[in-house]
Amino acid sequence: MFEHIVLLKFKPDVSTAKKEEAVMQVYDFKENIPGITQLNLPRRNVTLTEGEGAISEGYTRRESASSFENQQACQDYIQHPLHQEFLQTIGPYVEGIIVMDYPWKGQE
Repeated sequence: MFEHIVLLKFKPDVSTAKKEEAVMQVYDFKENIPGITQLNLPRRNVTLTEGEGAISEGYTRRESASSFENQQACQDYIQHPLHQEFLQTIGPYVEGIIVMDYPWKGQE
């Protein structure tokens, strides 16, 4: 398996409703993009709290953690039109993105 985790830093003037609207596109990924084995999305409006590291840099939202069959499936996802559309949608609202990709064997 291969993991893909995304943290977003939204611009200060972006409303909660606009954040939610942009991120709702992610819900379509699992059914429409091949290779995704699991899609873990936070509950609505989940923010990181003090002491969870990323908050000090302003990255206050974990938008998704996705599992893929393998690294190639993750690379294909990144280029997929739905993912590219998502990036275009959130682009005007985001001032920073952290992406972590790594192989994972799951629970041992």
